[in-house]
Amino acid sequence: MNRTVSVVRMQLINRQTYIWVPLMVLGGALLVTLAIYAILMNSGVGGPMYGGGAQAPLWYFGVVGIQALTLTFPFSQAMSVTRREFYLGTLLTAVMTGAILALIFVAGGLIEEATGGWGMNGYFFYLPWIWEAGALGAGIFFFTVTMLFFVVGFWAATIYKRFGSVVLTSVLVGIAALLVLAMFWIGQMQAWLEVFSWIGSQGALGLALWGLLLAVVLAGISYLTLRRAVP
Repeated sequence: MNRTVSVVRMQLINRQTYIWVPLMVLGGALLVTLAIYAILMNSGVGGPMYGGGAQAPLWYFGVVGIQALTLTFPFSQAMSVTRREFYLGTLLTAVMTGAILALIFVAGGLIEEATGGWGMNGYFFYLPWIWEAGALGAGIFFFTVTMLFFVVGFWAATIYKRFGSVVLTSVLVGIAALLVLAMFWIGQMQAWLEVFSWIGSQGALGLALWGLLLAVVLAGISYLTLRRAVP
């Protein structure tokens, strides 16, 4: 356990990747969004305003997942850290930083509720369909999305380290082809209404739990691939 914690410390040596850059992306997106809300309010736009800028730091965690492997894995092997210790320490770092980001989103949503959308009826953190299950459900949703992006990035990086760019590209193209095939099949079965109805019935919390399951599966695949990855 001590060596796993040491991996966490090693990952956090570069705080820009895990902490400062996500916060800068979040803060920049918030300021730009509030400026747009102010312009729209002065232009006489009525009704609540919702923006998608809050997605920016969540997407960035895919980059964090890639860098967590490519930048530190070779160094960890030179320091005689086992692959299992590196994997657990890196995942623990992502869980910690993802939880912090989720708490920031929840705190921001509560502030927006209390202030009526920053006094402008404009919402950045608070999206009604995500907050249907309350602050806890919203926190779980944001944490899940953060971890899912991180694990996807980490998973892609392990494939690249183990098999190279050709295999990684082939896997990504194959996944895209399967998604297109699935959409074609749904269209042929005229089942889009049922699909959207099922998605709607799950709610944000239900989708978050399915996302956590997917993240666990990808994390397991990443570990199996990492065991034979070349530093």
